Amino acid sequence: MSELPEATREACLAIAALLRDAAHIVALSGAGISTESGIPDFRGPQGVWTKDPEAEKRATLQHYMANRDARVRAWQGRRESPLFSAEANAGHRALAEIAAHTRFDLLVTQNIDGLHQKGGFPAERVVEIHGTVHEFTCMGCGERGDIHRVIARVEAGEEDPPCRTCGGILKSATISFGQQLVASDLERAMDAASRADVFLAIGTTLGVYPAANMPIAALQAGARLVILNAQPTPFDEYASIIVREPLGEVLPLIASALRD
Repeated sequence: MSELPEATREACLAIAALLRDAAHIVALSGAGISTESGIPDFRGPQGVWTKDPEAEKRATLQHYMANRDARVRAWQGRRESPLFSAEANAGHRALAEIAAHTRFDLLVTQNIDGLHQKGGFPAERVVEIHGTVHEFTCMGCGERGDIHRVIARVEAGEEDPPCRTCGGILKSATISFGQQLVASDLERAMDAASRADVFLAIGTTLGVYPAANMPIAALQAGARLVILNAQPTPFDEYASIIVREPLGEVLPLIASALRD
């Protein structure tokens, strides 16, 4: 942390001051906070979809439902996914500590990896707006459960295991392209954003809607916008503070300042 530029250290202290005085803190996190846990992003230079365009197709609901080969490849990919072995990093743990020392209402994450909860963030204050990879869902009857039950069937030789209740198509309980978000999750996220007086955008490009409507709602309510992201976002001009340095260094510095 000593290698952080002085301007970044000052920005982190300013963020800590904002958080200390805030009555309602809301955050939106994206892939940038999990890359330090070994989980690649999707559209970056080494992103999953950059390296394998077919993987993006498999993330489209219509293609997944209509194409058995796509489902077979998707289930094989889940067997080898780093999402199941990844551990929370310093950024996840520091964000949980920040929540413990402030009035943190809600963390909405676009990530499907469950690492915020692994890092100690209270699960009841996390909304996984794009679902979770740790559960499966049946597209027929809606049954859900631990995805490792289905992966075990794949490892036993079932290439495209059907639902044992209704025979329907199974997929991970993530939100695919062309699939509606869970209405109650989106409503909870937007309600919290509209009450925020500090809104944190953490490791997200703020380019994926409807989640990107959250900072709009927060700004309209008079919130201070803080952006912690390596790359520019469409909301930079509205931000009170922007930090580009690694989240695994920045968030622990903010947490440390809140302890002092």
